[in-house]
Amino acid sequence: MVLEVSSMAQLEDKKVSHLPGLNSLWTQSLGDPRICIAILDGPVEQSHPCFEGAELQRLPTLVSSAANQGPASKHGTHVASVIFGQHGSPVTGIAPGCRGLIVPIFSDGEGGSIAPAAQVDLARAITQAVEAGANVINISGGQLTPSGEAGQLLLNAVQMCADHRILIVAAAGNDGCQCLHVPAAMPTVLAVGAMNAQGLPFDFSNWGDAYQTQGILAPGENIPGAVPGGSTATLSGTSFATPIVSGIVALLLSIQLQQGNQPEPMTVRDAILNSALPCNPQVVADCRRCLVGTLNITGAQAQIAQLPGGKQQVSDSEMLQASEVINPNTEMTNQQPEPEMIQVSEVRNTVPETHQLAVAGVQAAAAPAVETAIVPMPILASTMATVPSNAVTASGADGGCGCGGGGPMQLVYAIGQIGYDWMSEARKDSIVQDATGTTGTPWNPNDITQVIANFKAQPWEASSVIWTLSQDSTPIYAIMPNGPYADKAYENLVDGLEAQHNGNVERISIPGFIAGSAKLLSGLTLPVIVPTIRGMYSWNTSTLIQAVAGARPTDPALQPAYDQQVEDIKNFLERIYYDLRNLGTTPKERALNYAATNAYQINQIYAQAHTDNMELDTIGVEKSPLCRPESDCWDVKLTFFNPANVSTQARKVYRFTVDVSDVVPVTVGQVRSWSIH
Repeated sequence: MVLEVSSMAQLEDKKVSHLPGLNSLWTQSLGDPRICIAILDGPVEQSHPCFEGAELQRLPTLVSSAANQGPASKHGTHVASVIFGQHGSPVTGIAPGCRGLIVPIFSDGEGGSIAPAAQVDLARAITQAVEAGANVINISGGQLTPSGEAGQLLLNAVQMCADHRILIVAAAGNDGCQCLHVPAAMPTVLAVGAMNAQGLPFDFSNWGDAYQTQGILAPGENIPGAVPGGSTATLSGTSFATPIVSGIVALLLSIQLQQGNQPEPMTVRDAILNSALPCNPQVVADCRRCLVGTLNITGAQAQIAQLPGGKQQVSDSEMLQASEVINPNTEMTNQQPEPEMIQVSEVRNTVPETHQLAVAGVQAAAAPAVETAIVPMPILASTMATVPSNAVTASGADGGCGCGGGGPMQLVYAIGQIGYDWMSEARKDSIVQDATGTTGTPWNPNDITQVIANFKAQPWEASSVIWTLSQDSTPIYAIMPNGPYADKAYENLVDGLEAQHNGNVERISIPGFIAGSAKLLSGLTLPVIVPTIRGMYSWNTSTLIQAVAGARPTDPALQPAYDQQVEDIKNFLERIYYDLRNLGTTPKERALNYAATNAYQINQIYAQAHTDNMELDTIGVEKSPLCRPESDCWDVKLTFFNPANVSTQARKVYRFTVDVSDVVPVTVGQVRSWSIH
């Protein structure tokens, strides 16, 4: 991937400081450490000299490997350095003073490719970033999709960001078509396309319909960044336009703090979109390629300065000049100033075009889009200008990983269906041969009935497979019992699998804590739950409802009310199982999942709601204002309304408290209710 060796002077010409309006922004702030940007990408070599002095923390994920010379680390390190490269170092970053979270989701694949990440892995990483305090989440990758719609778990994770006023900035994609990537195409996300050094949309940058209202075009040609091993390079693509926008967002949030305001990422998103420079059809033949418009740093800064508490920092003349420089859609005249990024284009053109296309082709083929998989945007038409560094070399391990012991355990309370995985063909063959040798009768490992019979006849074999927890046929966890009662846990899993296969069980709850990861036969890597037997429940919806609502009354006059109550409880449970399904890791998720397994309070609520002719409107979870010492209490909140009298009758709120401080949640106190207008 190294195409040419450049001098430091040549790299100086490519610094992001040439972006119009950025130097003015830097006079106000280089970034506030209270603003946190999460990088969801490949591993990052934090020992690179450009990160010396940067406040970066790596969160533990399923990508356990340290940064190396592989493609995933090259991608992740470059993206991170565009934001966090310290001024005066080999890479000048956009927001070097902000705090960073490194959340690896990509790893090296076969043949020099980058292995795609599943949507569930991205959802998991987004949740981790939110819990760790991110204000902005940078995703230089995505999954090509016809509709722009994501699976429920990813949809929930993105909605969680919107609920917490956290902005996701994601690459629009490098497919060169009117097409969409998730998460970039999802509502509330800020999509980023790429423009070249002349300010024109790159041919490879996507322009799908959703991007026409939520997409911004930013510089994406020859973006300088760090390379593992201590060197630097310039790369092109939407992957590298995205961190430029994320960095600008972080700087504007830092300025909001200076103004005495709370940082509002969604307000900054609006400022960037509203100030975007519109397309000029005399220059760009198809204005859809410009998305909403091109990044206008000066205009966005002016909008933030006009917020309450802010001061206008940029004069009208400065705004006009900046607009003339960075507007890619204005016809060029002899009187118009030459775009500042022309120098970058001249350096890039020193590489033969045929060589650029070869590199682009290799990269594009290396990361195919697969079903429910997120891939990093391929590096396209790139110039890699490598400068050896004598100061610092790669140490071979990332600093600040926090992946080892000593930290708090990640509790989990998840709901799903159980299954099993053979781990490898050799493991499957050995189990089959062992059972055949014991009984003398060949058996079929693809027949679940025979598998269950084998586990019951030879209980030790149940520990030779990887047990899984799935949602909608998608494995989300591996289950590995441990400790003195592991045999009992395996027995519960076998019994649950049998009952599930026979139709007597629909779901199982698995409480426990995360301990490492496991690789399935398919190659999918899952986090491992070490389960706690106390709290492992299995049930079907009808049986659970009957247990809490009691038997159907024999009096015909009472049966309609009972039937309606049962139907409403079923609808509540189904909403949690499907619309609100989650990974069960955050306190809110564990409280909600426990509410679905302990439906006693729900029955109480519906019994009262039916008396008042009320129907369920919303389900929410909020931090409880009251809690016992050293506990973590959350209120599950249900809001009801009367459909026959919406305008005049008050809504009614019911809530009950769940303490999730222990591995198995527990309810605290009684159901409370009140009316709201």
